[in-house]
Amino acid sequence: MTSAKNLRQVHRFLAPLMLLPILLTVLTGSFYQLVDMAGKGEAFDWLMDLHKGNFGIVDLQVIYPFLNSLGLLILIATGIFMWLQPKRRFQKKLNS
Repeated sequence: MTSAKNLRQVHRFLAPLMLLPILLTVLTGSFYQLVDMAGKGEAFDWLMDLHKGNFGIVDLQVIYPFLNSLGLLILIATGIFMWLQPKRRFQKKLNS
């Protein structure tokens, strides 16, 4: 049970932290694809810079994809683990 509690805490801590980078990656990639298909990709190269992790002064292009993927994989693993756990919490409330 301690292991399940620790994984839940990791998931609860990491989920809000990963929301912004993953949302930024998805939105900038999608928007860039749309403007590129419209033939105006050169004017929106700044979107691709954001997508890759170049935030002006802070350039994370080397590690940004790895941090995104590692965080997402941890969220998936902990989420699946919690999903597969038996629903004991609701059974306790029903029996009380």
